Amino acid sequence: MDVKVDFFPESADRIVYVRPVAVADLPEEIRNQADGIAVLYAVHRPDGERLALVRDRALAFALARQNDLAPVSAH
Repeated sequence: MDVKVDFFPESADRIVYVRPVAVADLPEEIRNQADGIAVLYAVHRPDGERLALVRDRALAFALARQNDLAPVSAH
């Protein structure tokens, strides 16, 4: 059987991706605020727009859920 099943239709338009970002790859203004942190976590829309940068992965997921978004990991 080859049937496409949409298990989460209500959240498809609210999916965001959480991925690690090396602080060294960020603009100087953000690097200066990172206070010795090597990696931050970014929350992105499917089109690539960055919505947030936070200190750790758990916080990124919590932030997304608090805003009624459905976070998934991206590498």
